[in-house]
Amino acid sequence: MMQITTAPRAPKETKKEGFIPAVYYGAQQASTPIFIDFIEFKKVLADAGESSSITLITEHGNEVAMIQDVQLDPVKGNAIHADFYVLEKGQKVHVKTPIVFVGESQAVKEGGVLVKVMYELSVEGDPTKLPHEFSVDISALVNKDSVIHVKDLVLPAGVELYHVNPEDAVVSISVAQEEIATDAPVADLSTIEVEAKGKKEEEATETPAAE
Repeated sequence: MMQITTAPRAPKETKKEGFIPAVYYGAQQASTPIFIDFIEFKKVLADAGESSSITLITEHGNEVAMIQDVQLDPVKGNAIHADFYVLEKGQKVHVKTPIVFVGESQAVKEGGVLVKVMYELSVEGDPTKLPHEFSVDISALVNKDSVIHVKDLVLPAGVELYHVNPEDAVVSISVAQEEIATDAPVADLSTIEVEAKGKKEEEATETPAAE
């Protein structure tokens, strides 16, 4: 489990060299202001994200928590404040975990279009076992009828789907527009011309002569 070094922070204190202000709290944990090491937090945010548990090393002991919220500088994009939710022992949490597509699809190589239906998966489980992301290998998509469903994904032990239908599609193949156009039936122009000509002659025959 990744760790972040913290330092005590007075309620109105906002600056400390090499640190950014943060706060941690939980169902049984009062809100506590802290400073967190900027470099460590930046790495944790990139590697673990908001769907994995981390350890906060505090002056009162270690706390297992998850990143609840991150405020970013509107200009530089750097984190300027973070909220952490402290987890109780045995507590299950539900999170939306990103889906990453890897590999190469034979169907795409042959002209098919990759259709990504899902970009994240809602799961619930032991926070220490929640993955940072789910990797989906699209090499299983070998033809235009291939589909990877939620039920095809392998979940870690202790992790379950959270309000997600296992039959839902994660990624599939769509036929390219060029192929659709090529496969469409071609109209016989000569038949159309003959039918149109016959119709005009019929209308001329049925028109009564002027008196």
